[in-house]
Amino acid sequence: MAFDGIVLKKVVDELQVLQNGKVNRIYEPNKNELLLSIYANGNTYALNIDISANNYRVNLTTNEKPNPFVAPNFCMLLRKYLINSRINKIYTNGLERICFIEFECFNEMNDKIYRTLVIELMGKYSNVILVNSENTIIDALKRFDSESARRDIMPGRKYVFPNSDKQDFLSYTEKDFVDYCMKSDYHTLDSLLPSSFTGISKLFIQSCLEELKISNTVTENSLKEIYKYINDILNGYSICKNYKNNYTIFKYHEENSALASSDAEIQLSNSSDNNINKATNSLQINFFLDDFYFSKAQEDIFKNYRNNLLKVINGTLDKLTRKLDNINAKIESCKNMEQYKTYGELLIANIYRIDTLKISDNFVELENYYDNNNLVKIPINNELSTSQNAENYFKKYNKQKNTLEIVNAQKKDSEKELDYLESLIYELDNANDLDSVNEIYNEISENLLFNDNTNLKSNKMQNKGIKRETSSIDNYMRMNIDGYTVLIGKNNRQNDYLTMKVANDNDYWFHTKDIHGSHVILRCGGDMPKMETIIKCAKIAAYYSKAKFSSNVPVDYTLVKYVKKPNGAVPGYVIYTNQKTVNVEPSSGIDF
Repeated sequence: MAFDGIVLKKVVDELQVLQNGKVNRIYEPNKNELLLSIYANGNTYALNIDISANNYRVNLTTNEKPNPFVAPNFCMLLRKYLINSRINKIYTNGLERICFIEFECFNEMNDKIYRTLVIELMGKYSNVILVNSENTIIDALKRFDSESARRDIMPGRKYVFPNSDKQDFLSYTEKDFVDYCMKSDYHTLDSLLPSSFTGISKLFIQSCLEELKISNTVTENSLKEIYKYINDILNGYSICKNYKNNYTIFKYHEENSALASSDAEIQLSNSSDNNINKATNSLQINFFLDDFYFSKAQEDIFKNYRNNLLKVINGTLDKLTRKLDNINAKIESCKNMEQYKTYGELLIANIYRIDTLKISDNFVELENYYDNNNLVKIPINNELSTSQNAENYFKKYNKQKNTLEIVNAQKKDSEKELDYLESLIYELDNANDLDSVNEIYNEISENLLFNDNTNLKSNKMQNKGIKRETSSIDNYMRMNIDGYTVLIGKNNRQNDYLTMKVANDNDYWFHTKDIHGSHVILRCGGDMPKMETIIKCAKIAAYYSKAKFSSNVPVDYTLVKYVKKPNGAVPGYVIYTNQKTVNVEPSSGIDF
């Protein structure tokens, strides 16, 4: 969605409700956001200012945001200069993506003065700047000097309006607009208008073309239609929401008023005495944008959180894979172990006759009684005695024997760990909300595999302030099949909890055979369910597994009393006996 000059103009039109409002509180949730609590017309509003490169905007919000324990410097400065001030006016300069909020304040001498908050919404160059009545910069959320930026944004410097060689749409009549555009070298409207006029984005023009059902070609008729349409929007024409292709055209009709946050509670985070107020239908665009960007932010947080955890797990997986490669190399190096033992035994068996045999520079030929007395060449050190050569071979044999025992045990443990990591990747691939990802984080943060992983710790710090629903281990899935309750774990911890704590000995346990998936419990209370019910539960177990998109999936089932968890086993790992196997087509169970 493009937050262009047209969107800003409509937002600012609605923000006139804040005029003469008193600034009660100011917060800075993060380095790109400011939140102002404003009391106006008997209501408390939360004005959100976001200057992040991808989500820059200014709008009223109804969503709480976490705040740091210690306010950043710019936030403290704004509190010093703007708390208890009143908003004198809110305006824009044409369709520039710059919003001006002028505050009526009092100085130390109790003289009335004016300060202005300049909100520049320009992608990565977005900024919030506080200037005084002489247009001198008091401070800015982002400071720039002339060496690192196109203009100075530093305290004590004069505020300079950004230069632009684009035209102001608002200053053009229809005839002038058409004449100007027809002289252009551009051949399409979605290239011409954004390149020529301030505050008009390509996405907005594309949405207009779709709404008006006109060609993208630059013609006199299409220009007239576009001009009229944009003017209707700017002059208050009702507009509706359209998410298609990730952009929005404004067209709010009365029948869509339910989409507005008319019943939303406006709360400012970290305030214990917030007023709860009803937003009016006159703030539809503000609260539509609030819902849109909040959902987008939550989705971004979810994806980043999941991807960061996936990165941590994949990093551990890579280390484990390298460890397995080293183990396999050591096992390979032990393949001559039995041969060393044989060499030693043959040398000892022939010690009495070695001196009578023909010995070359570095080997002796002996009959191998393990191989039909065929001659075998045994490398020897001529500087050592026969018994010393034999002893060296026995040492090599014992060393490799001990090494093989150790690395075989290491390989078994590593393969279990590898299997566990693959189960975590499966869980993350199927996680669809922040709670699910957070449960996986809690699981791996308690696992020794990740104890020294700094990325895991930093990932938790990055997501520390995320507001989530209460996460619980008993937040597993439930459904009813043929009158029985079926329980389905969503992650390894829930799988353990269901199988080891919730299920009774005579309940049935289901899991895909040698395939990562959920533990499925059929609560049958000691009854013997019909085979038809068993098949349905097996289909559910197949659906909630890595074989979800396969066919003819093998699923093991047995009584819970035959399922055991070895001491020290990783979450989700169990062993079981007395199982039977059925091959089924995966199904979610909705159609049962």
